[in-house]
Amino acid sequence: MELRALGRSGLKVSRLGLGTMTWGSGTDPDEAAAILVAFHDAGGTLVDTAASYADGDCERILGALIADVVPRSELLLASKAGMSWNGDQRSVNTSRGALLKSLDESLANLGVDYLDLWQVHTVDQSVPAEETLAALDAAVSSGKVRYVGVSNYPGWRTAQAATWQRAVPGRAPLVSNQVRYSLLERGVEREVLPACAELGLGILAYSPLGGGVLTGKYRHGVPSDSRGAAQGRSLSSYSDSRQVGIVEAVATAADGLATSPITIALSWLRNRPGVAAAIVGARTLGQLTAAVQSLAVELPLEIQLALDDVSAPRLGYPEDVR
Repeated sequence: MELRALGRSGLKVSRLGLGTMTWGSGTDPDEAAAILVAFHDAGGTLVDTAASYADGDCERILGALIADVVPRSELLLASKAGMSWNGDQRSVNTSRGALLKSLDESLANLGVDYLDLWQVHTVDQSVPAEETLAALDAAVSSGKVRYVGVSNYPGWRTAQAATWQRAVPGRAPLVSNQVRYSLLERGVEREVLPACAELGLGILAYSPLGGGVLTGKYRHGVPSDSRGAAQGRSLSSYSDSRQVGIVEAVATAADGLATSPITIALSWLRNRPGVAAAIVGARTLGQLTAAVQSLAVELPLEIQLALDDVSAPRLGYPEDVR
């Protein structure tokens, strides 16, 4: 699997990252072990988790597998902090104290001495940006973290944070913004991607298959074993007219190239400017295998352009100013 620099940093990540959000909830430890081994055998290095996933069980499962199945030295461990869940209620706290406490818990859960990448999970409007960023500096200076970034940051906050970190020697520069990005969700192209490109941050794209919609599995109903069924969602949740057009275009391209919609969607995304890795949250070994197979396919230019056209984000003032 090809490695690519994360932004303008020296950290190189595999073009596919392994997302572990379902570990401890929809994916049991045995299935997680099979997925991790297959990912490692395919040359994958970047494994993404978060303190909030399955209330820490995700990190604990991954930690056990690092100890017994795949050497820690052959993986790049990325985690996130600043968010927690109590049932359906989300809490956000990116204060210095909360972030550093969460970091220590993540290291304990994973059974490791350091993280390769640690990211602020989301924006907390109740905490000054400089306080949140000071926690990243402390994490790097302590040796518990090698590189730092953010997640779900809009363009102006990305630019604010990255510029603040570059303003004074000794601060830890931001190297990434992990954002939702796919043929179905291209809003980050308006301001987030330009900000990251200008300031040297790489993009880690999560939900690259649009929550499974781009696989085509919701075209004629909601499969009983899908994540959508588990969440009690209906077909109408996945079938507005724009989405239908994009999904059908992906299916047509897959038929024309005798491949899968997964391959089409991931091949399109990994060639987008600034994208260092697509984070694939495979719940099963079969899903991971399909994602890895996509690496062997390069989209013909005419198909790439057709997908660009059918999924183009709506631009308005001031993003459309040239």
